[in-house]
This record gives sequence, C-alpha cells and structure tokens, in this order.
Amino acid sequence: FPDSHPLCLGMPGMHGTATAVTALQKSDLLIALGSRFDDRVTGKVSAFAPDAKIIHVDIDPAEQGKVRRPDVPIVGDCRLVIEEIVKAIKDSLQSGEKQADVGPWRSRVSGWREQFPLAYDQSEPGAALKPQFCLEKLRDGAPDGTIVVSGVGQHQMWASQYWRFEEPYTWVNSGGLGTMGFAVPAAIGAKVGRPDKTVWAVDGDGCFQMTAQELVTASLEKIPVKIGILNNSYLGMVRQWQEMFYGERYSEVNLSGTLPDFVKWAESMGCVGIRVEDPQEAEAAIDKANSINDRPVVVDFRVAEDEKVFPMVPAGQSNDDIILHQSQSARREFLK
Repeated sequence: FPDSHPLCLGMPGMHGTATAVTALQKSDLLIALGSRFDDRVTGKVSAFAPDAKIIHVDIDPAEQGKVRRPDVPIVGDCRLVIEEIVKAIKDSLQSGEKQADVGPWRSRVSGWREQFPLAYDQSEPGAALKPQFCLEKLRDGAPDGTIVVSGVGQHQMWASQYWRFEEPYTWVNSGGLGTMGFAVPAAIGAKVGRPDKTVWAVDGDGCFQMTAQELVTASLEKIPVKIGILNNSYLGMVRQWQEMFYGERYSEVNLSGTLPDFVKWAESMGCVGIRVEDPQEAEAAIDKANSINDRPVVVDFRVAEDEKVFPMVPAGQSNDDIILHQSQSARREFLK
C-alpha cells in the first residue's frame, strides 16, 4: 500500500505515527489481514481498540483468538478473502443499501495527521547530525524503487518512519525478531536477487559490527550494495530504554566513538568508505554513493548520541499513553 496514498496513515505500533496508532485505537471496525496482534502494535492488549469489532483474516487457524478474540474469524488466503470482501462491498453499493457516512471519521483522522506529523529537532550549527535528517537525505536521493534493508534498533524505526515506500518488496527487515546484524547480509541477498535495483542498508554501528565481514564477499563478487551507518557510538534503543525507564542507569551500551574506524574498515574490505560529520556534507556523499556501481559503499554518518525515537508507546501501556515529541506534547488533547 503506497505511503503516498491519502488513506495511508503510516506505520502503527510502539514507534508508529501518532495518527496510525490513534486511528487503530479509536476505530469501530478493524479488518486485520494476516496480522498477529503482537504487543508492539496493540500495546496493553486489554486496552487495545476497545470499541472495535474485529474481522481477522489469517491462513493459520492457530492465530485466531490467540491474542484478541475476533468478532468474525476468517481462515483463508488473504488475496482470495480480499477479493470476496471487495465483491461484497460492491454488491452492497449496487443494491442501494445505505452506507455509513465516513466523512466525520476522515476529518478526524486528517486533523490528527495535521497536528502530529513526525517531528525532530534540527541540528544546531556545529552539532552532530540528526539520524532523521540522514534518513530524509537518503530517501530523497535514492532512485525510484530502491530496496531498503535495516538492522534492528533505533535505525530500524527511523527507516520505517522516514522512508516513503511506494512499491511492494522494497522494505526488508526482520520485524520483531530482533536479529541484530541482519542488514548487511540481507542487503547482499536483495541485490543478488534484484541486480537492477539500488539497495541501501540502513544500519547501526552496533549491528554493523556483527556482520560487516560479509562485505568481503560482496567486494569479491562485485555486489554493489550501499550501507548507511547511523553511528551514534551507542546501542541506541537499549540506551533509550535505560534513559527513559531505568533512571539513566546505563549499562553496556556505550560503544567507542573512535573505534573501529568504519571508513578504514570498509576500505580494507574492498569497499568505498565515506564519512559524513556535517549536514552540509550529506547530500554530496549520498550522491557519490549512488553513483558507484562496481563495488560496495559504506557511508559512516556520525549522528547525535542522545537522539530518541518518537512517538513511543511504553511497553505494557495502552496506546492511549503514547509519548509524543516534546514539540507536540501540549496538543495531545487533540488525540482524544
């Protein structure tokens, strides 16, 4: 479903858009296609979408009622079921059956979208890059149909939030499995499978160090993947939780700010290495990376170490308790 479609509300879940999270929460009907109602989307299950009737479509009968009991469980292939649902709706329209007025609901959703877009504070002059800025520049500089792969952590969430996906099979990540180190080998596989496409891996400095050695294979086999490292010298998602929920008691999250040297490491593996430390350097570096198609490229974006991912629904809490960016907190009454 293209991100540019007016009915697309963005990603739901713990770090989803405020509009998508709230629309799910306030809806009166949810048609869940192949969804598993995991806690990263539902938040506190007992408080999830309390007024919604649920039609749950899944090919696996074991998924029905596992987390949330559906009002209409349907076991079947999603494609076939969708075709039947569309047919039923068309038959209803042709029969002259009175249709619900969705105008007020769409107006409400549009209000949320206007009041609560994705937000972050721009870098002050001379300060470190913001990871969200890097994602925007990568997105805007990428050719149409670029395949994006990510590791696990903050960079995964920012990629989900800030990239605009317009085609199927262009977003590859391991979802909730938590497989750090996924990005580099998955990007290599994506490029081998679709050699006609540009493939960008968005990775973190922690994840990259787990499987970076696979770039030796990519260099030897002339597989020109592109790796963008959001390098904040931390295991960022763990640091965010320790800061927000554990009294800033940081444990085993601080990585070296100088070692390894990702540019030299990339070059030692036969890749082109590029470092970006200033916002003014980002666009030229990305253009250079996009122009190289005979070997892998690694771009080391040195980003702010204390940046956090928002919005955020704290683990175990209701989606109604979503934490917004500080610039939007005063407007949260609009979400009711």
